[in-house]
Amino acid sequence: MVTSVPRLVVAAPASGSGKTTVATGLMAALAGRGLAVSPHKVGPDYIDPGYHTLAAGRTGRNLDAYLCGPELIGPLFAHGARGCDVAVVEGVMGLYDGAAGEGELASTAQVAKLLGAPVVLVVDASAQSRSVAALVHGFATWDPAVRIGGVILNKVASDRHEALLQEALESVGVPVLGALRRAAAVSTPSRHLGLVPVAERDAAAVAAVAAMGAMVADGCDLEGLLRLARGAGPLPAAAWDPAEALAASGAEPPPAPAPVFPAGTGRPRPGAPHRPAGPRIAVAGGAAFTFSYAEHTELLTAAGADVVPFDPLRDERLPEGTRGLIVGGGFPEVYAEELSANEPLRGAVAALAASGAPVAAECAGLLYLCRDLDGSPMCGVLDAGARMSERLTLGYRDAVAVGGSVLAGAGTRMRGHEFHRTVVEPGAGTAPAWGVRGPERRVEGFVQQGVHASYLHTHWASRPGVARRFVERCAAS
Repeated sequence: MVTSVPRLVVAAPASGSGKTTVATGLMAALAGRGLAVSPHKVGPDYIDPGYHTLAAGRTGRNLDAYLCGPELIGPLFAHGARGCDVAVVEGVMGLYDGAAGEGELASTAQVAKLLGAPVVLVVDASAQSRSVAALVHGFATWDPAVRIGGVILNKVASDRHEALLQEALESVGVPVLGALRRAAAVSTPSRHLGLVPVAERDAAAVAAVAAMGAMVADGCDLEGLLRLARGAGPLPAAAWDPAEALAASGAEPPPAPAPVFPAGTGRPRPGAPHRPAGPRIAVAGGAAFTFSYAEHTELLTAAGADVVPFDPLRDERLPEGTRGLIVGGGFPEVYAEELSANEPLRGAVAALAASGAPVAAECAGLLYLCRDLDGSPMCGVLDAGARMSERLTLGYRDAVAVGGSVLAGAGTRMRGHEFHRTVVEPGAGTAPAWGVRGPERRVEGFVQQGVHASYLHTHWASRPGVARRFVERCAAS
């Protein structure tokens, strides 16, 4: 099968050039014309897709060749873009930057090639004039397989500045498809891990996205950008389907050779119990827990789960009939006092975990399950304390399950991503979840009864059996 959705990739020479502003604004501007826009983000980032969702009115989806493998980029794109008029893909970092030490893997350039999509290069022109031609020429010729189809000049100071830039670029042969002035209305506030998520900004986020859309509509050649997108040829990729992915995954893969990490004690219950239909799985959301990939819910649903969201900041009870719990990433440190004040829910989470029901937590979810976070009492599921740190932990990781858990059998290999400024100091009585290969070899996370808690963010599309295993354990609990 092939996918023929018009598409383009918004990239930049470096982070901070304005990719998110331009990509989000372009999505909003095209949606404002009545087009069905499919929004995508290269890499593991959770925050930008929230702005994309607001701009396009359609769920923003990630395309990460490290977490999911290059072979899934086309199918996942086709799944998200099904039925759309155009797709806009925001890149990550600089165009050719990818996973450290892995060549082009997970770079915007690699994803653009896998999608057969032209690239629009967003250049921060604030401190240059004629030099912009050398920069664009270098990026356009570095990899002949990457097609730079146009340039958008960002942070242009004046009409005179724009004229100098346009004149310099005439000799490069890459058309200028837009020139944007500085604009405070489109700025998005940041903090220790990047932009503030949409769910925390409400009306301010809506206003910022509207301003981005207006700025791009006024300063860019939308018809030229659409022509460029329509020039992308057919993509030979069948759309990813969660039910088909589960069926194709079959039985869980055989375990890898025993990892060279400290042995854990968390083992799954013996046997493979029959799964009754529809175990209810509660998924934390709201402003404190905004990090999730749409494919996770789709896989859980395809595996037979009844997925119900709840907000730990507001809901004092878990959804009625909850048989399993998923607490993903986000910023609990920002809401520590409010989360702590919701004692009824903290007690309900602790009781569910104590019953042996499956609980899966990633990063922020791990902090929420701890005894306390910077002195504020949390759920106390884990005998561990959490605190903020000055040190940023960031990067892709190769991981292998040290022991069995509700998510994975011992020896299961997955790829993940870490991004946090916190430290968890464990007590006793838990086994590690993962053996991690990153800058160093170490064990990480916790397995305790039905609890699997870890800093590692993973993308289940790469290992659909994780969703099936979790649903089966929920049905049996």
